[in-house]
Amino acid sequence: MRVGLTGGIASGKSTVSKLLADFGAVIVDSDLIAREVVEPGTPGLAQVVAEFGPAVLTEAGELDRAKVGELVFADESARGRLNAIVHPLVGARSAELEQAGREAGKLVVNDIPLLVEVGYAPFFDEVIVVDVPVETQVERAVSRGMTEADVRARIAAQASREERLAAATYVIDNTGTLEDLSKRVREIYDSLA
Repeated sequence: MRVGLTGGIASGKSTVSKLLADFGAVIVDSDLIAREVVEPGTPGLAQVVAEFGPAVLTEAGELDRAKVGELVFADESARGRLNAIVHPLVGARSAELEQAGREAGKLVVNDIPLLVEVGYAPFFDEVIVVDVPVETQVERAVSRGMTEADVRARIAAQASREERLAAATYVIDNTGTLEDLSKRVREIYDSLA
């Protein structure tokens, strides 16, 4: 069984992912893998620099994530070019980790923030969506240091709440307490494991 996990910015998806791991799931985290495939010295970083120029690097030769984020969230074409480089690399590494988890007999959950946006939902047997209202997303992200304009730009660049909910086989409402969240995640884990 293939399980995908997604949610918009500041929805609490990372907390849900951690809870699933605590319950025993193997998490294949696309964000972590996306960082791994563009580390210094990787073919992925070389491709990104070839496409966008050396201005996307820090002085230490690492990908300047803030600079790339500003670029791709403001320009759909740039986002598409970046995704065309990074997504295949993330997909290949994710497949390796997923296979290892299955061989170990564990529930494997693919944590993919852009699962709906890139059209991956049909490739999963079950899709877990962490859901909160847009204003909650804005409030949470601003409290973590983002500007409201940046948060709203990222929300606009992501699938809508309705699009994510339409792809869900399980919905986790993350507007309650951590205890409420943990209970709901446990219910879903138990039904899938």
